[in-house]
Amino acid sequence: MAKQVQWLSDEEWARIEPLLPRGRKGAHRVDDRRVISGIVHMLKSGARWRDCPPEFGPYTTVYNRFNRWSRQGLWLQMFEALTGHTGIYGAAIDATHVRAHRSAAGAKGGPFLQAIGRSRGGRTTKIHGLVDERGRPRVLLLSAGNINDISMAHALIQATGPFQKLLADKGYDADHLRRRLAERGAEAVIPSTTSRRTPIPYDANAYKDRNRVERMWCRLKDFRRIATRYDKLARNYLSAVLLAATYAYWLN
Repeated sequence: MAKQVQWLSDEEWARIEPLLPRGRKGAHRVDDRRVISGIVHMLKSGARWRDCPPEFGPYTTVYNRFNRWSRQGLWLQMFEALTGHTGIYGAAIDATHVRAHRSAAGAKGGPFLQAIGRSRGGRTTKIHGLVDERGRPRVLLLSAGNINDISMAHALIQATGPFQKLLADKGYDADHLRRRLAERGAEAVIPSTTSRRTPIPYDANAYKDRNRVERMWCRLKDFRRIATRYDKLARNYLSAVLLAATYAYWLN
């Protein structure tokens, strides 16, 4: 029985083709649409690169393109070009744990540099994200899995554009974050932790929309190579997350 393969649609290809590098020296690249379709297929299937269906060409070509463009930062550039960073009127932040497979261990620089931490659950990576009012990912960052969610909050805020409200759970209840939001003229929609003697009021009705960031994690983890990390290098795993987010949210 033949494997089911999925190609970029005409509409999806029309969005991504203008963002591809042009005029570079070296050998002529093979069919970009075929290779990128193969990369997306592998992110969805979670299979080993060597098991890439032959319809997409040699697996070495598919993997080498993914790895080379990851090293050059091109997947990040595509994501940023499609998302833009303007006109955000409501935002939500959160983080999610991802189990790191044993094959993800052993990269140069050590596990912490490669965004892998150890906890009672084993090796984990944490993806930190900021979504807009429609639940679309605008900023995605990595850290080791044993890092507090709030440790990346300032980096997420720094990397995005203007917003009026920031929705976050109790894990982000900290005075330094509230001050940072006040300096930006944004409202903190964050419930107080039980350790606060005097709870800080927040917009409970607006807070109901925080589930949009949870839905975003669920949708990204439909890509099996996102739900479980197999990549040794943090840059390659982050590139996979960015490409999955681009495909799921920004190509249609």
